[in-house]
Amino acid sequence: MRAVARIVAEPDGRGGTALPLLTGDGPLALRRTSHPDGGGAAQVTIVGAMAAPLGGDRLRIEVTVAAGARLRVTSAAATVSLPGRIPAPAHYELDLSVAEGGELEWLPEPVIAAQGSELRMTTRVTLAAGARLLLREEQVLGRSGEAAGRLTARLTLRHDGRTALDQQTDLGPGAPGWDGPAVLAGHRAVGQLLLCEPALAERAERAERAERAERAERAEKPATARFLAEGEAEAALLPLAGAPALLVTAAAPDGLQLRRVIDEML
Repeated sequence: MRAVARIVAEPDGRGGTALPLLTGDGPLALRRTSHPDGGGAAQVTIVGAMAAPLGGDRLRIEVTVAAGARLRVTSAAATVSLPGRIPAPAHYELDLSVAEGGELEWLPEPVIAAQGSELRMTTRVTLAAGARLLLREEQVLGRSGEAAGRLTARLTLRHDGRTALDQQTDLGPGAPGWDGPAVLAGHRAVGQLLLCEPALAERAERAERAERAERAERAEKPATARFLAEGEAEAALLPLAGAPALLVTAAAPDGLQLRRVIDEML
């Protein structure tokens, strides 16, 4: 099965955000819902209209946020990758684009790789200078009490025409060393939180000036990252070079603890 959903958000001329294009087919049903904060922002909820993705399926979601528009995208439930009749991986592609002065919050529920499934997930983010983004991705290997499925996920960020992030994880049966101490170390849930905020550039410039002055006095190299452990979950916060952005990467025994540690970092 092939299915495509498209969302276009534009200013409505009255201080709010209009959705001139809101369409989805197959399992990708889109519903306009109420934004919890209001303030002229629009919210769209992705509703799974049927079981998907199954082996061999190709799903794609395209989101375009124009200058001055504010959009939040959520989902009604987790996306569960299931084995299908066709012995082939399923593909789930996300293309997110935000113009200068636009704002996108991408906050869906987790993607779960059920036992016997294979999912290849690609998230491509394109931001203009001055665009704002808050993106949360969570992947869980296996439902409660079952073995992991295979999940390969790639996340790329292009900011102002330059690539600021390109990372890929390959987890589950068949992926070399995925459960070893250098990768998940026995955890079954992994997630990313990506924040791009123009104000971070100004903060980083001020911090860099302060750090240069401090290094001149102390001859020390300042810390550039933060580590957080909450229970059995672990997370690291890293600033990205070349973009006013922060990346949180977290791993946890299950989806609940993963969400908890990501929320703490947020």
